[in-house]
Amino acid sequence: MSQDPILGVAFEKGDVRGFLHMPAGGSELGLVITHGAGSNCQAPLLIAVASAFCDEGISVLRCDLPFRQKRPKGPPSPAMAAADRAGLRSAVRALRALAPGRTYLGGHSYGGRQASMLAAEEAKVADALLLLSYPLHPPQKPDQLRSAHFPKIHAPTIFVHGTSDPFGTLDEMEAAVKMIPAPTLLLPIEGAGHDLKQGRFNLRALVSALRDNCSQAT
Repeated sequence: MSQDPILGVAFEKGDVRGFLHMPAGGSELGLVITHGAGSNCQAPLLIAVASAFCDEGISVLRCDLPFRQKRPKGPPSPAMAAADRAGLRSAVRALRALAPGRTYLGGHSYGGRQASMLAAEEAKVADALLLLSYPLHPPQKPDQLRSAHFPKIHAPTIFVHGTSDPFGTLDEMEAAVKMIPAPTLLLPIEGAGHDLKQGRFNLRALVSALRDNCSQAT
């Protein structure tokens, strides 16, 4: 099946469902990326990220989390969180069969949170993390932090965060990121909210930053 240069090709294997973007000639490097609580792997942000990474020679699997596979709309329930992490683990395994080199793992908002929790639970699940709009706390509830697992993350981690994100200010993010005992980078997007639709978002620079941060740890 031919691949659309922007949308990739539909991918389904076992409990993994999504779209695969493969550079011409294949690639040793891979990125698994997933969506937020109210979205799916067809989110424009994920498509843009996947296309940019593929253009830079990295294979990308953007996938639907298990909660989204069960129902097309609605937020995840706390009871599904472990299953969602298991789904990400399966996605990493599926992509590594095609791109057996370094594997990056990440997602937007809830998807990024589950990716980070999986990395805290299993140190070797990914070589680096890419977390877009990490939901550090619910809006207007800064005391309900979602960073208790950060000290257990040993993979290089890049955070992309809007300066107007209600799920965490840049100051709050900077303090939280320091808890991670691995190379980290916080990339602020001026004027962007949680959806990252506003502001200047240099995707090519993001690819370079992820590669560089991963190299620091080797």
